[in-house]
This record gives sequence, C-alpha cells and structure tokens, in this order.
Amino acid sequence: MSPNLTMSPDLGTEDWDPDVITRMIFIGPGAHVSEQQIVSEFHMLGLPLTIKNTCYGSMISGKSEDVYKAIEEIRKLDPSHIFTKERGFAPGDPRRCRGHRFGPREGFHQMEKEYRILGFVSEALDNPKEVEIEEKKPVNVDEFKKIMNECLENKE
Repeated sequence: MSPNLTMSPDLGTEDWDPDVITRMIFIGPGAHVSEQQIVSEFHMLGLPLTIKNTCYGSMISGKSEDVYKAIEEIRKLDPSHIFTKERGFAPGDPRRCRGHRFGPREGFHQMEKEYRILGFVSEALDNPKEVEIEEKKPVNVDEFKKIMNECLENKE
C-alpha cells in the first residue's frame, strides 16, 4: 500500500491541536465574487491561517477563533452565496489530498451534489417568505378502523 494512503504517525503539532479547525468555503452559483477574490480577502485579513484556493472556493485552517472571524468577514462580501462546511483534515494533508491519492477524494461526489442545491438556498436567502407549518395530527383510532373496514369491504 502506498505510504500516502495510510495514517501517518508523523503528524505536525497543529494536527494534534483540538483548537485547530479546517473549513471549506463554497461559492454558490450566481455569486458576485470569485474564488480568487475570496482568497485575496482572507490574506488581507492578516490572520494566522493556512489558506488554499480550490475549484469550489477555498479552504482555511487555523485556530477556531481566527477561522470563524475570517468566515464572518468574508461572508459580508456576498452573504447569500458564500457557504461553509467543516473538513476533518488540513489543506494538503496527504491522507486526503487528491494530489497524493491519485483521484477524487472521498466526499467529492457529495460536495458535487450539495453544490447543485446551493442556487436554491441562495434564492431562499435572497427572497425569504413567511411560511406556516401545519402540524399533522395522528389519525383517530376509530377513524382508522372505519377506513380499513371500508377498504377491506371494497376488496371483496
């Protein structure tokens, strides 16, 4: 088995720090910003983050406080079209990086599916509507028996 496909015991100290997180930043369809603009804005914030440009937006890794502060600032650029999601591995981690794995990484096809619905989510965020949810009540037992008896009689 290739060494890049196995767990590496030589992880850096950042890999073991529970306060270090990685988030994927997705730019939805119809966004008014590009992937490069997002990455540039992350750099302009001057926070101690690892930033990686990706085909869907970017990936950032660092102390959770810094990561969430950066996301809050970046989302101001286009709040209805910039989305974020947790990632369990830092950018470039050889256990998940497709450059080391020779093909799409696990979860890529899930991201593809999620991306297809982001346009609908953006639309809902841009045009919120009042909705009322009608709570369904269970069918009364006597009513259920009556319906079942009618169905059984109709079968005969």
